[in-house]
Amino acid sequence: MKNILCLCLALGLLTTVMGQDQAEPPVVLEPEVSTTEQSVTINGETIPLVTKAGTTLLRDENNDPIALFGFTSYTHKNGGIDRPIVFAFNGGPGSSSFWLHMGVLGPKRIVVNDPDFTPASPYQLVNNDYSILDVADLVMIDPVGTGLSVPTGKAKFEDFWGVDQDIRSISLFITQYLIANDRMNSPKFLLGESYGTFRNAGIMDRLLSQGIAMNGVIMVSAVFDLRTLLFPPDDDLPYIVHFPTYAATAWYHKKSRTRHGDLELFLDDVRTFTEKEYVPALFQGDQLAESEKEQIAESLSMYSGVSKEFWLRADLRVTNGEFFQELLRDEGETVGRLDSRYSGINQDLLGQTADYDPQSLAISPAYITSFLDYLHRDLGVRKDLQYTITAGRRPGFKWDWSHQGNVRWNANAAINTGPDMARALTRDPNMKVLILNGYYDIATVFYGVEYSIDHLGLPSHIKDNIIMKYYEAGHMMYTHQPSLVKFKEDVGGFIEDCLQR
Repeated sequence: MKNILCLCLALGLLTTVMGQDQAEPPVVLEPEVSTTEQSVTINGETIPLVTKAGTTLLRDENNDPIALFGFTSYTHKNGGIDRPIVFAFNGGPGSSSFWLHMGVLGPKRIVVNDPDFTPASPYQLVNNDYSILDVADLVMIDPVGTGLSVPTGKAKFEDFWGVDQDIRSISLFITQYLIANDRMNSPKFLLGESYGTFRNAGIMDRLLSQGIAMNGVIMVSAVFDLRTLLFPPDDDLPYIVHFPTYAATAWYHKKSRTRHGDLELFLDDVRTFTEKEYVPALFQGDQLAESEKEQIAESLSMYSGVSKEFWLRADLRVTNGEFFQELLRDEGETVGRLDSRYSGINQDLLGQTADYDPQSLAISPAYITSFLDYLHRDLGVRKDLQYTITAGRRPGFKWDWSHQGNVRWNANAAINTGPDMARALTRDPNMKVLILNGYYDIATVFYGVEYSIDHLGLPSHIKDNIIMKYYEAGHMMYTHQPSLVKFKEDVGGFIEDCLQR
């Protein structure tokens, strides 16, 4: 009986091993690219473009396939390897790149009724007079889980969904794209929006450590220290850095009771009040004298357009969601998070926080519909391929917020890629960074960026390589026509300046 049992166990083991040997290898999907010819007219000059839209096979450090990586590239038909190349992406995390693609960078641009709601289709898709394609080639990147990008081989979505995982995969793509297209010796730039700037700070450092230096990095609506966006208990920083944007919003909607004719002069006063009075008051916590608290609340109300009583009930600390809801409550409206110039109907006048973003709903249908039509009709991407607008629509989407760059400080509770950027800038003193800030952006507030830059610990001659520009618009400042013109001037000029060193 014992021998029979041993034989059965042996046969079972043999069957298992044979089953392993006979297991089929993981399926590796085939990349597919549609190549077309497009053009864009800028300053009266028509620029011929070779456009590629689709996926490439991304390989890991062991040369194993891990993803079909989605991208759209525009290269000058008569250009050479000396022509600059810009790698661009949006944020999220989990957003595809069509916002920047169709809002400001690509050869076509979607027209919206900024700052009002855009009616339903047909939408206007026009030549983009403000594209950067006159000064550089462009590669729009869709991180894995967005656009056409999906895992392949043994890889899974979760291998790409995280701070460091994301930085790694996009760095791999950029490196492999440069090699495959003989562009390794071209001038190279990164351009990211929102979480894309947080990503940028990590990529510029990672690529530099691997021997690939950027000529310049462009940050659109930036964030580096996530504490500036969140409102955790016992942390006054987010309240401090949000306040100047609250004041700018009140100025725009004519709610501030100390209204200068010039926004920037007004904000200079707000910065002074914030630094000299608001910060010391919050630092005292419950030790702040009642008379001083009353005085601070009155000043907060004067600048922000929200009542003194509201500030007192909030203990001088108002979150962004509470501000969205409160500023225009009496008019039955709520203001936008991405762009506080926008306003929409407030369906819950007793609600403490806003339940939707008017700016997002005002422009999203125009962007999504027009881009998908352009992708399949003009760029020739197969119509049976699903383009994923956001990874948040995929089952199981969850972001890993840990970051190796913060281990030194044991600070994974407050993720910050600012140190990554600082490390790259100090190790490559020729690299420059351009940061574009919207005064009416309550998603990534400009004063939070200023705070982050002022706390990188950079020598003054290195800090001078960081250039700050400001716009009287929001997160996607390019929806605002005067800011769109300025965006082109600032980014195009930055690229050209970086090449003249």
